[in-house]
Amino acid sequence: MSAHFAHRLLRRIYAAKLPATAARLHDLMNLFVFGLGYTALQFIRLHRHRLTSVSGTVRSLEKAKIVEGAGIQAFRFDGKDFNPTILQHLERTEALLISVPPADGSDPVLERFSEAIAAAPCLRWVGYLSTVGVYGDAGGAWVDETTPPNPATPRARYRIAAERQWLELGASAPFAVQIFRLAGIYGPGRNALTKIADGTAKRIVKPGQVFNRIHVVDIAQVLMTSMEHPSRNAIYNVADDEPGPPQDVIAYAAELLGSEPPPEISFDEAEQTPMARAFYADNKRVRNTRIKSELGVRLRYPTFRDGLRALHEAGEGSKAGQSGPGG
Repeated sequence: MSAHFAHRLLRRIYAAKLPATAARLHDLMNLFVFGLGYTALQFIRLHRHRLTSVSGTVRSLEKAKIVEGAGIQAFRFDGKDFNPTILQHLERTEALLISVPPADGSDPVLERFSEAIAAAPCLRWVGYLSTVGVYGDAGGAWVDETTPPNPATPRARYRIAAERQWLELGASAPFAVQIFRLAGIYGPGRNALTKIADGTAKRIVKPGQVFNRIHVVDIAQVLMTSMEHPSRNAIYNVADDEPGPPQDVIAYAAELLGSEPPPEISFDEAEQTPMARAFYADNKRVRNTRIKSELGVRLRYPTFRDGLRALHEAGEGSKAGQSGPGG
């Protein structure tokens, strides 16, 4: 996340102060977040009224200053060195969200804090943000939470290893650990509309390729519902209802903006980073039935069209949307 975008997003969070009436709610909680990035900050913005205190980690002192300007206590943790005040906050946190990816083959949060987390006296909910990438390539077939993981890349293998470690930690703990396997994340400031507007969109075509996506508002909804109804060692796919070709998303965003879509480029000819090319190696349709049947979630944006329409109506992709505090 760029410092410019972080400033804009955090101005929105700062504006959403805890309402006076919220103090009377019985279900307020202290939240600690390992990794105050895009998804975590959007969750805080949307559910700030449910949180008595919010604190977490960032990788740099510059980011800490930005986050603290929004009333969030931020402590530096770069994957190795950390501010010891984190341990004090873990002692009183009730909900713990982990949004830090594995590094060098291991989970840095578990490496440094597993004992403190296991002993946290107030902790009742732990959520680990993972990825649907752990399923690997299914040849376009459907996968769900019962599908055995088949990670095809080292990054995905490290993810599934981290998932298992978190589930093992929670197996005998007094708190519930949940794993959330996220599809491709989009939302304010991070979507096909902004890519069309700034000229960075590419309409790459790989025949038969489909992806699921998920609006960050729906991720936040799933997380809060899980906090309200913890389920020990649960795994949830957090994805939309309609997997589709990536070029269709770009074309629809261009249509909303009244712009010509970028020309189609075949996957074999497209210039891509190794990470982006590896992303196309996995072709699957992700089923999201469990978040509906077990958590009762009803997605606000069940398809990419629903999500992009709402973002467009909010000004995303326009000059005003690019420069305003709504980000």
